[in-house]
Amino acid sequence: MLAFGYQTAPALGMQSETHVSKPANAPILERGRPARIVATPGGRDARAPEARKPTTIHWPADGRAATVKSWSRPYPAFFDPSKEKPMSLRVSLTLSLMLACVSSLRAQELGQEGYADSGGVKIHYRTLGKGPLIVLIHGFPDYWYSWRDQMPALAKHFQVVAIDQRGYNKSGQPKGVENYALDKLVEDVAAVLKHFKQDKAVIVGHDWGGLVAWTFAMTHPDKTAKLIVLNLPHPKGLMRELATNPQQQKNSQYARNFQAEGAAAKLSPELLVFWVKEPDARKHYLEALRRSSLEGMLNYYKANYPKEPYKDDKTFPPVKCPVLLIHGLKDPFLLPGALNDTWKWVEKELTLVTVPEAGHFVHRDAPALVTRKMLRWLLDE
Repeated sequence: MLAFGYQTAPALGMQSETHVSKPANAPILERGRPARIVATPGGRDARAPEARKPTTIHWPADGRAATVKSWSRPYPAFFDPSKEKPMSLRVSLTLSLMLACVSSLRAQELGQEGYADSGGVKIHYRTLGKGPLIVLIHGFPDYWYSWRDQMPALAKHFQVVAIDQRGYNKSGQPKGVENYALDKLVEDVAAVLKHFKQDKAVIVGHDWGGLVAWTFAMTHPDKTAKLIVLNLPHPKGLMRELATNPQQQKNSQYARNFQAEGAAAKLSPELLVFWVKEPDARKHYLEALRRSSLEGMLNYYKANYPKEPYKDDKTFPPVKCPVLLIHGLKDPFLLPGALNDTWKWVEKELTLVTVPEAGHFVHRDAPALVTRKMLRWLLDE
């Protein structure tokens, strides 16, 4: 949900990784070498980026269901099954079926599944590997399978636990907005640590999982070894931008739509998988989202997303562990100004990696790059 235009100091010798420096009297961030902040690409101001055209979800005011306007299906409609298929189509269909089988097998190979108990709400997870605990937390509209490209590589060094957040897939789906308040989401993660009998873990989150990860690190510093956040700014930065930046207010219309009464009736699993690129993965997502609670998923917005009139009047505890931010620059939902001053809220090293050609789902748009950056940062002592 963010985009930023920092470049690395030439001395660092890295093209895609940015080490954001604090003010001159603050600690240097990595390997004893400071970074410099330069102009954003094209000379644009960080608070007023060039407008990008996201996939458009049309949200009717008359109560009809929402529709995707600028997304087209990436695969052709099937022909009449009563007619003979051309050879090329039969080969294509055969390959598609093979890929679907491989995808299903791969999902089964991504570790063992289980459940942690969080105050009576079951939290479903997949776990793979041995070593220090690392917890992966997805966002909206997603589930544990979002981390399928990161899990095998991380599992060579860690015990990886990818959870379904409450309301999603096989996790519990309690009724009521109050059951999706941020403190309960954070305690779901704490319950996972307790389930695995671990006092501390690396916490990784994307989107809503990123907000849960930020908040877990702030409220449970003794349980957070390191923090990795993908495409979600520190909540203080988001609050500031919502209060002061008209363009950010405009770009948050989707969140206000989700907060409205009856919003879940306008959505469907078929609509919410528009972002999944791989046809075989889309099948898994449809199954998972059909098991999920649309009402519960939107309760994240109703319980936790700031409401109008927006105010920047809240303070947060400092983050006391090292932080890695990975951000796809083509994310249209949150503007890059929200990243400014993040170093003021983090007491230890802060590393920012920008991925110019990736969007909001940066770990899906650039999976190899994200996995490599995560591992290098985690293993660099």
